[in-house]
Amino acid sequence: MPTSVIMPALELAQETGKVLRWLKAPGATVRKGEPLVEIETDKVTVEVEAPASGVLGDVSAEAGDVVGVGKTIALIFAAGESGGATAASPVAPAAASAPAGASAAGAGAPAGVKASPLARKVAEQHGVDLARLKTPSGRIEKADVLAFVEKQKGAATPRLAPASPKARRLAAERGVDLHVVRGSGPDGAVLAGDLPAAAPRAAAPSVGNVWRIMAERMTQSWTTAPHFYLVREVNVGRLVTWRERAIKQTGARITYTDLLVRLVAAAIAQHPRVNVAWTDDTIVARTDINVGLAVALDDGLVVPVLHRADTLSLAEIAARREDLVTRAQAGKLRPADIQGGGFTISNLGMYGVDAFSAIVNPPQAAILAVGRVADRVVAVNGQAVVQPTLVLTLSCDHRALDGARGAQFLSALADLIEEPLALLV
Repeated sequence: MPTSVIMPALELAQETGKVLRWLKAPGATVRKGEPLVEIETDKVTVEVEAPASGVLGDVSAEAGDVVGVGKTIALIFAAGESGGATAASPVAPAAASAPAGASAAGAGAPAGVKASPLARKVAEQHGVDLARLKTPSGRIEKADVLAFVEKQKGAATPRLAPASPKARRLAAERGVDLHVVRGSGPDGAVLAGDLPAAAPRAAAPSVGNVWRIMAERMTQSWTTAPHFYLVREVNVGRLVTWRERAIKQTGARITYTDLLVRLVAAAIAQHPRVNVAWTDDTIVARTDINVGLAVALDDGLVVPVLHRADTLSLAEIAARREDLVTRAQAGKLRPADIQGGGFTISNLGMYGVDAFSAIVNPPQAAILAVGRVADRVVAVNGQAVVQPTLVLTLSCDHRALDGARGAQFLSALADLIEEPLALLV
């Protein structure tokens, strides 16, 4: 039997996912584990890997389609199995470079219509419904579309001005008649860049889907989770020494975030009551200590996860953190990279922030906000001295974590930060 490619559930509250582009075309041979399709979820864009080796076919979701979690979007046929490539609506990898708003199949191209990529492109430019074209071979080529366009020139009903899908959408938004705009595209088609001279640009761009969903999720957390905050200023003199020693010993690019991941994992091991989730009005305990890191992107915020952080050495933490952040910024995270987080660290110290309060990342019970390391005047044995310190703010969801347990965890973490050298590098 063929193997189904399904819309994955990448997070607890996810109901749908959006297909951004297929990385393989129908009929292409794929290997198990290689990137197959890019999916956009509530929080991140990920590459979904092929669940089996074989031939990709029966692609039922095109670029831009929003599909329910668990729904089949394609099939992978093993050697000797029939069906697949010819039965599905073609979805080419090149669709990723198509203008915004255009689907991979082209304008007016329902499933079952066979057409070359050039034919689809010309059909989009001229507003031609490919379902209306019939050819002896059953496959529509560019020349067939152009011939159809010529026949329509003398028709009583005016034809659509040739334009790209993006130009057509922008023209509709701005009230521009495309017939009076001189196009610079193939066969005089109007492109999006031709419109600014004909009409002013939109006042403000709309936010992307990732940002919009992030805003909705954070609003829900802020308005439904009863937040409370615990603040602690800690001396990081020995933490600074530990980092310097670790860099020399490992040769890795150790950051303060890496040290905090290691210490947070150790503190959670001492106080597992922090490692819980509030789900369906119930407190659910987690077995693994998985620490998420808040990473800011141009189009939103993602939280890749360092799984079983308590079992990793400092060098391993640094390597995984660097890999996750790099792939997050490149939009190359995998589904497993954002799943299973039990506690989140948000560090804004590199931006010169002294302290801040973060919003809990549901369904987690707490998030740690970290400020910058700075020299401050503190009292030591009754004397005012200058010491490097940082401010920690623990935001807690009171439904899952009370003040006493949160304070015990923060106290243990502060002790580890101020005396970290007992931990092996």
